[in-house]
Amino acid sequence: MLNCVVEFRTFVVLFLKSLFCSVSDVFNLYVLKHKNLYTGTAEIVNDRPIIGILAQEQSKYLQQKFPREHYTSYIGASYVKDVEASGARVVPLMIGKGRDYYENALQKLNGVLLPGGATYFNQSNGFADAGQHIYDIALQMNAGGDYFPIFGTCLGFELLIILASRRESGENRVPCYSFKSLPLQFTKNARTSKMFRIAPNDIMTILATENVTVNAHQFCIVDDNLISHNLTNDWRITSHSVDDNGTQFIASMEHKRYPFYGVQFHPEKSAFEWKASKPYPHTANAIRANRYFMDFFVNECRKSSHCFINTTEENEYLIYNYTPVFTAPVGSAFQQCYFFEPRGETKGPLDENNDLESTIYQLELM
Repeated sequence: MLNCVVEFRTFVVLFLKSLFCSVSDVFNLYVLKHKNLYTGTAEIVNDRPIIGILAQEQSKYLQQKFPREHYTSYIGASYVKDVEASGARVVPLMIGKGRDYYENALQKLNGVLLPGGATYFNQSNGFADAGQHIYDIALQMNAGGDYFPIFGTCLGFELLIILASRRESGENRVPCYSFKSLPLQFTKNARTSKMFRIAPNDIMTILATENVTVNAHQFCIVDDNLISHNLTNDWRITSHSVDDNGTQFIASMEHKRYPFYGVQFHPEKSAFEWKASKPYPHTANAIRANRYFMDFFVNECRKSSHCFINTTEENEYLIYNYTPVFTAPVGSAFQQCYFFEPRGETKGPLDENNDLESTIYQLELM
């Protein structure tokens, strides 16, 4: 009976999508959904993926550097470049919106990247609240056979696990200090994981033996965080690293059923961040090894057949409507940033309610 209900719901979704998407897209979506429902697998159906990147509260540091504009949020341009380098385009997702905004967005996008940064999780209408909406919607989509990937980097990875732990129980992470580039200590089952089973042997060797993963965090997730919140049945640890004080933390992991992935380190920094005081590895091996992670995630997003109504609508949403600002000269750790929604300006193409509330600026680790 349940299968019939799910099949009927799938038919309704496909019928509605047929009003906007091409016949081939709808056919591919049906095949994908049907296969997901019964086997839990998915195939490539989309060679034009568009990925949402969640903005976060403007840092107090950058707010001081751009006081007239009063921007409420930003995205480091290195995340955008990382996605584009793997063959996808980007839509910025704003903070401070209602659930309808994120539902509308995710129905059009093929995946979401939760980036790193340095904001807090306990403030209203910010990064964590937006992440909660995205996580809950993505759970519903995947549970219904609608393949929708999420990738969390550093802070975004920590947020994924905190959301999976239920936020009302507190922040399920521990203090951790790591501002070095490190190798990965792969778990025994890493080679059979979704993330690493197709990784080339030379990439695995570089990751395991060279200091190529960029760490910049004061919190982390450890094995006990999963055990204490009964997450081990749903999440698979694929590697660890060790912080400056000898604490072993989870460096990469994935959801066992759904296409949710996270890494504590920063794959985007080796190729796209160049602050002289930051010892980011820029060797050929570091670039190649870190490239693997976004290549993998974008390929996961190619398994989603979500689409915009047409090219005109697509163009209204894309990040190309915004101009990145060269922020390195003012001391930022980011070479460039995209800034959004100056205070008082609340309209955006994905915002149906225009109900942006005021944002509390927090200190970013620069």
